Amino acid sequence: MTKAPALPRSARRRHDREIISLAVPAFGALVAEPLFLMVDSAIVGHLGTPQLAGLGIAAALLGTAVSVFVFLAYATTAAVARRVGAGDLPAAIRQGMDGIWLALILGLAVVALTLPTAPWLIDVFGASDTAAPYATTYLRISSLGIPAMLIVLAATGVLRGLQDTKTPLYVAIGGFAANGALNAALVYGAGLGVAGSAWGTVIAQCGMATVYLIVVVRGARLHGASLRPDAAGIKACAQAGVPLLVRTLSLRAILMIATAVAARLGDTDVAAHQIILSVWSLMAFALDAIAIAGQAIIGRYLGAGDTDGARQVCRRMVQWGIIAGLGLGALIVLARPLFIPLFTADRSVQDTLLPALLVVALSQPIAGVVFVLDGVLMGAGDGPYLAGAMVVTLAVFTPVALLVPSLGGGLTAVWWAMTLMMTVRMLTLWLRTRSGRWLVTGATR
Repeated sequence: MTKAPALPRSARRRHDREIISLAVPAFGALVAEPLFLMVDSAIVGHLGTPQLAGLGIAAALLGTAVSVFVFLAYATTAAVARRVGAGDLPAAIRQGMDGIWLALILGLAVVALTLPTAPWLIDVFGASDTAAPYATTYLRISSLGIPAMLIVLAATGVLRGLQDTKTPLYVAIGGFAANGALNAALVYGAGLGVAGSAWGTVIAQCGMATVYLIVVVRGARLHGASLRPDAAGIKACAQAGVPLLVRTLSLRAILMIATAVAARLGDTDVAAHQIILSVWSLMAFALDAIAIAGQAIIGRYLGAGDTDGARQVCRRMVQWGIIAGLGLGALIVLARPLFIPLFTADRSVQDTLLPALLVVALSQPIAGVVFVLDGVLMGAGDGPYLAGAMVVTLAVFTPVALLVPSLGGGLTAVWWAMTLMMTVRMLTLWLRTRSGRWLVTGATR
């Protein structure tokens, strides 16, 4: 990255407090979201195997649909934080409202597309005749909650941009608790089965969206910001989100290719791969919390025109990323005897995943740098570069991963390819931050 002056201890402590105050609540909110699916799975699992299989297929489709629009949170965080740094809170909230209106429009479009095509989508995923009806029911009902889910993403971005990650944590905890209670009551108390689980999740998501809207609307009224949809503002939000959409789709393609290659290696390998991917994803949540802090802090510094401060906090966050990566890598190695048996008792799967899991542990410091720099450049609004860098990474990873089966490589080779992918990402992000071209100041980029 661009050279930053050595930080005095007082400055390091100030940056550390700032990073921790944003990253810790962000981590809690990130972890709370996947617990929705875990609760649904635990409750529906007692209904029977076909019901659980149907839930799994529908949840995968919903997860993909929502994750594609994660740019609603990322782009909104950066844009709002810039205006906060520039000292213009009304414009910051106005920017956030544009993101929320865009989320509503996209959510309604996804619902309109999903409802009539649900049976076809389930069939494409290869659902069995017994699981397909449950999957279709769950998908159709749960899709009604997609507008609320996307509003939650955008509103979360607004609050992060306002340097508030505690409110999203509280809302996520409340939503998780409500989801569990509603699922139990509707699935078993009301006897609605899979449909009850879907309705419980929809109601919980709508409740979360309502809380967020109340918070944002109060802020808008307090600072005199308009709540009406602004076509130009919504269009600007959409344009800012396109590069991040390309980035997200490229990353999803990498994960899908890795899973497809593992599937070609055999049932044991793909089972082990799914376990490792779960661990890798959990580690990503921890590192992403630092990245979220980076988005909010960097955006604010650049909005205030403080490039030296942006450089300094970037440098400090990279140090945090490396330290966190080393800690997570050590945790994987030390805790492996405890958590591996929780996933599988199959000795062949355990033997297959162990060497690949050690590769994941070794790569965590690289992942720490990647997540931090990714967050820094998002906070700077450098979406076009992030999109291009991820496309390059996909182009490098794809042929290497596809050669694994033909060269006789096993699952460990797949995860060495994943480590190569993270290394390429690290290099492309490091080159950008070192160039200084991301240091564009002002209320807008």
